[in-house]
Amino acid sequence: MRDYVPVNKANLPERFEIDLATDTFWMEFNYNETSDFFSVDLYTGNNEPIILGEKLILNVPLWQDFADPRLPAPSLVVLDESEQAKRITFDNFMVTTFLYIDDTAPEEEV
Repeated sequence: MRDYVPVNKANLPERFEIDLATDTFWMEFNYNETSDFFSVDLYTGNNEPIILGEKLILNVPLWQDFADPRLPAPSLVVLDESEQAKRITFDNFMVTTFLYIDDTAPEEEV
């Protein structure tokens, strides 16, 4: 079972400290009401910006197009485990779609 990042969308923008693998980061979540999407800013534990304004996209790992050694070790990806959502919306985020910490071991092939 995957852990997820608990975002309180009622408190946006929301900024908090989070431990991922062996490192500490700051994450700040924002919501664009006009276009109905969420974004996240990632900072080091010392509040140095790493990546700003990364849009959350369903089933797409965050920061997949970046090769910065400061990025978190586990992959973070928004998933809808019921596979009903087509995209992340204000209505379904943290209801059926969650930002999961993808640190589970891959399933063995049979």
